Parts: sequence; C-alpha cells; structure tokens
Amino acid sequence: MSRILIVEDNKDVNFMLAETLSEAGYEVCPAYTGIEGVQKMKEEEFELILLDIMLPYKSGDMVLQEIRAFSDVPVIIISAKDMVHTKIDLLRLGADDYITKPFDLGEVSARVETLLRRIHRQKDKEQRYEFKELSLDSNGKHFYVKGQEVELTAKEYLIMELFLKNQDKVFTRAKLYETIWEEEYLGDDNTIKTHISNLRNKIKHADTAKEYIETVWGLGYRLNKK
Repeated sequence: MSRILIVEDNKDVNFMLAETLSEAGYEVCPAYTGIEGVQKMKEEEFELILLDIMLPYKSGDMVLQEIRAFSDVPVIIISAKDMVHTKIDLLRLGADDYITKPFDLGEVSARVETLLRRIHRQKDKEQRYEFKELSLDSNGKHFYVKGQEVELTAKEYLIMELFLKNQDKVFTRAKLYETIWEEEYLGDDNTIKTHISNLRNKIKHADTAKEYIETVWGLGYRLNKK
C-alpha cells in the first residue's frame, strides 16, 4: 500500500483529501505546517506528497526545496495560485504536478494514481539490467543467459548484480570482497577466485561460448566488452 503525505494547513481540506485517498486504497499521513511536513519526510517513508503552497512557518516552495535536497519522492502541488509563472517556478524546483484550488477530489485521486503508476513503471524498468546475452531482474532476483534462467548462490548473484550495474568499472578483489561480504579484505584471494570461476562455468553451461567476466591482470575483474 502506497503511503502519501498530505501537507495542508486547512484541516477540512486535509481531511477531505485524506478521506478520498484512503477510500482509493492509500495510506495517508497528515501534516499541517511546512516544518511538520519536512520532519515527517525525514523520519518516515512516503511514495508521494501532496503539498500546499501557503503554509504557516515554512512555505510550500521552501518545503519543496528542502525535500529535494535529500529525496526525489514525487510531489504534487496544490495551490490557490493559478499564475503560469508560479507553476513554472515550482515545476523547476522539482514538483511533478500542479493542481489549482478549488479542485475536484476525483481529479486529485486520478492524478495521484497516474503519477504513482508512472513512477512504479520507471522503477521496474530501472531494476532490469542487460549486457549482451546476460540480463538480471533486480526486483525478482533472477539472472538469465540468453533468456534462460541460471541458478546462482546469493553471493554469485550479488557479484553479477554489481557487474551489471557498473558495466564499465573494474573491481579489485579487495573491493569485491568488501562490497559483497561486507568484511575487511585480508588478502584471501581464494574466495573471490572460486566465486568468479563458478560464475564463469554457470554462464558457459547456459549455452554460450563467450567469456563474460574478464580478468584485468594486476587490477581485478570486469565485464568483457569484446
């Protein structure tokens, strides 16, 4: 269930928005000042913010600027200001949409649904990584060679995920070990060599003659771009 933060100082408006979105299946959290809104964003996780502009203590545009310093959460502005330059300024500050008061509650719900759907699609797309015949689904934790799923151990999967997310980077044995095992590297190369060897064998057994993991002598490993 998506959590939505409603930052609106008018309690009646805040309640109406909360009621509408709750009925639509969202979990809502109210905030009535800009300061409270920023504080909740720092302390809790939300998938979207409905943000009024005319707020006590800290205006909506200041809240938006502060939030964008640490989060890219989608923000829909709700404001009585209908001037074009105001909308442009707020969109440039990082707002994702703009709704003018008075508004239709059904329209607000529809815009929230549309924006969340678009964001979720983008995230899903971003979680799939491909390199030649290799592909990795970071959401489902699946690894494929030529469309055929290859079973990997947890550490093997994390190594391939690291390679596929950083396709131009060379990883030293120390960096691989400290990233995957989350322990200090003490010079034991056997662990890394064994996992790399197992990965190479599993990829070859999946009907491909290509060498996908390249040893860069004196440095470490990377994906083979040849």
